[in-house]
Amino acid sequence: MNIAIQSVHFDATTQLKEFIEKKLSKLDKFSDAIVDAEVILKVVKPETANNKEASIKLNIKNGELFSNKVADTFEEAVMLNVEALEKQILKAKEKARAK
Repeated sequence: MNIAIQSVHFDATTQLKEFIEKKLSKLDKFSDAIVDAEVILKVVKPETANNKEASIKLNIKNGELFSNKVADTFEEAVMLNVEALEKQILKAKEKARAK
């Protein structure tokens, strides 16, 4: 899976990028229909506790899946997104089977 990571108004560390790639690669075991992923990281203003926003768009063979979460850290936001996308992948597979 090809993963594009975009950080808005800051530079994501190599460690953060590796973490995101590791977490997203786990989605491959749920579906082989995943083509690529786009990750957008933003710091939400004003500076509050939950101000790290991560959006993930998965392009799959018959469409796309999207998740957007805000949390204390980018790692936490990415993990919440991955959990949400797992559910979406399973739903998409069930729909495909029902056809």
